[in-house]
Amino acid sequence: MSKYPQAIENLIAEFNKLPSIGRKSAERFVFYLLKQPPHELKTMNQAIEDIKKEIKQCSICQNFSKEDPCLICASENRDKYTICVVAQPQDVLAIEKTGQYSGTYHVLHGTLNPPEGISPSKLKINELHKRVKENNIKEIILAFNPDIEGESTSLHLKKLLSPFNLKITILGRGLAMGSELEYADEVTLSNALKDRKKA
Repeated sequence: MSKYPQAIENLIAEFNKLPSIGRKSAERFVFYLLKQPPHELKTMNQAIEDIKKEIKQCSICQNFSKEDPCLICASENRDKYTICVVAQPQDVLAIEKTGQYSGTYHVLHGTLNPPEGISPSKLKINELHKRVKENNIKEIILAFNPDIEGESTSLHLKKLLSPFNLKITILGRGLAMGSELEYADEVTLSNALKDRKKA
């Protein structure tokens, strides 16, 4: 037998589409699910359906939320003139955990990566440009992972936003090259926010 029954192959192919999941990991997921009782699979299926029904994208910051605008964008206690630009929704939570930031966010949903086909048009860059243009923004904090994609995204945004009269800063480098914001501890991330410098 050169391959599994078609139903198994189909599900392996679906799991294989997830980020960082190769065929072997996808196979493990499928065979794990095959061993589960039907009610467990129904619960998982319901959770997947619910996430698409209940979660929206905030029309202001582009983060995922139950409300639109999200709680951060709707809050009267946030500094509406400072925007921290991040790559992924998980980065918002990481920064919020520090308790050191009181501005708003903008989620690009990725970073520039031409070899992978991720160009500016695939990211929420136009939405950021519109926010800056229409809302008298004073500071943009570029908070990307310290890697090649993060650096190239920072350079692109700095060039794009340079015509506006605003301060553009980047996180201080308490973050090691190649590290990810999502996994940085709160102290390191707090220091990176406090020590941000002109981009």
